[in-house]
Amino acid sequence: MSDALLRDPYPVYAKARETPGLTFLPEMNAWLVSRDADVREVLRGPEVFSSANALRGDFVPEPSVLAELGKGVGGAPVVVTSDGAAHQRYRAPLVRGLSPARIASVVPFIRERAESLVDAFAPVGRIELAGAYARRLPGEVIGRLLGLDPEHVPQAVEAGYRAEELFFLPVGEEGRIAAAREVVALQHLLDEYARSRREDPRDDLCTEMVQALAPGAGPLTREQRAELVSNLQNLLIAGHLTTTALICTAVLHLLRRPEQWELLCARPELIPDAVEEAARHDAPVQAFRRVTTRPVTLAGTDLPEGATVLVAYGSANRDEARHDRPGDFDVTRRARRHLAFGHGVHSCPGAQLAREQVRITLEILTRRLPGLRLAEDRPVVMAPTLIHRGPEELWLTW
Repeated sequence: MSDALLRDPYPVYAKARETPGLTFLPEMNAWLVSRDADVREVLRGPEVFSSANALRGDFVPEPSVLAELGKGVGGAPVVVTSDGAAHQRYRAPLVRGLSPARIASVVPFIRERAESLVDAFAPVGRIELAGAYARRLPGEVIGRLLGLDPEHVPQAVEAGYRAEELFFLPVGEEGRIAAAREVVALQHLLDEYARSRREDPRDDLCTEMVQALAPGAGPLTREQRAELVSNLQNLLIAGHLTTTALICTAVLHLLRRPEQWELLCARPELIPDAVEEAARHDAPVQAFRRVTTRPVTLAGTDLPEGATVLVAYGSANRDEARHDRPGDFDVTRRARRHLAFGHGVHSCPGAQLAREQVRITLEILTRRLPGLRLAEDRPVVMAPTLIHRGPEELWLTW
């Protein structure tokens, strides 16, 4: 796949929006759905556009990698790749576990940990934000909600990034083998948690998942364990990689436009709008695949059964027909109808949790480090992936 496309898909999106019908991307063997109205049509029709291949990777694992993965506990469908009743079954405990009340209860922890992380680097004057902050806070937050012991959180976070390497980053066969081993280790850890919560239920998301997906008593079956581990792993990864990406891109786009950063420092009441604008302007999940379940016409293009479409949230969020000046980053915009967190039955159940973490981050940084700026000697390079769009590193000075 084109490295340039993955690092900056927006020129391709813009051309596709201007071209009648859908645009076929041979490098992805998929039809690009680029306009807001068409993306919404796909997301409103899960019976026609199935999510079965939503997480199909950009790289096919080699037999050696598959052999390592075979040592794990998983491989079952998850909420992102399911339709109909199965999707509702997987989604229900997430909606309950990520309820407004549950999120409100964790906000003090988010603020305490965010302040502590900033305490550690504030006196330094220079920091790589992704490693020092953005990769740490979301992992600690989702780990707390799941009920992970704090000492297990670093392993879980790193394994999440290794899972991304397995299917979405060009790390080569040896890199994928190493990544597979870390993912398998995480699966065995989550399997221990699932079996522990079966015996000793607690007030956490892990227990919520166990009770919803494996009701009853007695030891978990192999099938139940695989289903639980797969969905716990998916929740863990989605719960921190996406938020990490959004924290980084929010800070990046603010600092690339110093007048926007200065405005936010002067008017902190604009921070909730800045969070929405950051999500709209550079969606952390740029696109998911769908596959047609029957012949259908979309945007004037006839698609056969089994056709793959790439539903580009990132493109829809820059659609001129939906947003005024869509290419501008403007924290005074009321960007509430974007698609960064999806739409319809597959909308992100953790969207509010992500918003709270970005909001608190911006509140703390604007208050404590108003002189923040991008390090001139470390150019920002975006990671070559559409699944969690963000900078590979984000060096800041003050």
